[in-house]
Amino acid sequence: MPSAPDTPPDDGRRPPRFHRRLPASSSFAGLAWNRGREMELMHRAMGFAALSFLTLVPLLVVVAAADLARGEGFARWLVQGLGVSEVPEEAIKQLFGVPGRALQRTTALGLAALAAFGVTFGSAVQTGYERAWDLPSARWHTMWRHVVWLAVLVFVLLLFVTLPAPEESSAAETALVTVGDTIGVFLFFWWSQRLLLCGRVRWRALAPGAALTALGLLGLRVFSQFVFSPLIASNAVTYGPFGTVLILQSWLVGVGFVVYGGALVGRLVHERRLQRGLPAGGPL
Repeated sequence: MPSAPDTPPDDGRRPPRFHRRLPASSSFAGLAWNRGREMELMHRAMGFAALSFLTLVPLLVVVAAADLARGEGFARWLVQGLGVSEVPEEAIKQLFGVPGRALQRTTALGLAALAAFGVTFGSAVQTGYERAWDLPSARWHTMWRHVVWLAVLVFVLLLFVTLPAPEESSAAETALVTVGDTIGVFLFFWWSQRLLLCGRVRWRALAPGAALTALGLLGLRVFSQFVFSPLIASNAVTYGPFGTVLILQSWLVGVGFVVYGGALVGRLVHERRLQRGLPAGGPL
């Protein structure tokens, strides 16, 4: 009877189906490309952008409007996330209006509806992570995880709004804030994967994906300064608020691509470590 082929050590999840389709000698880039096509990475990134704009952004507009000390609300967070200059900044602020007015005109029922839609967004992110790790869908009773994840996400973004803006800080302070933001993003997405995957993947297996997501979002921010910032300025003049919306949607697609792609490539890094016989580590 032929002996069974060598398999990597068990890391707490079922064997991925990709190993049955692709040879172990495939290049890293080839594996990433094929797995990205398998999980429909670009389609999921576009779905991420659509759900963000329809469900998450309205909720964040209301929550960020509670920052009455600065009075700039969600637009300020978006400006910092995009890293845009003064002209695109004004276009974004005009698009999202006056924060105090958004807070005053939001009823308790409307806020509850926005929160419910935000939970739907959490469910979509969970599905993307499950596809990245080739895991079956979680049971219905795990929906509480979406609520917890949404609450922490809103808190993190609201905390981000309170940080000093780049134009108000020295170069050293800006560098420290950037490093702090990157570490915070790493910890958030490390925890997010563990929570939304219901603990089915070990902490150390999730660390590479969280690190790649944090670095990818930092790179996207730098990219936005050189590409999206001038596009917002030109489109705001040519197409008005609709042009600004198109650029923001494109940026959100990039965010979704980094979030899902980071988890997917992080899984590849972890599997390569297993194939090379490096210690994967136990649960923390």
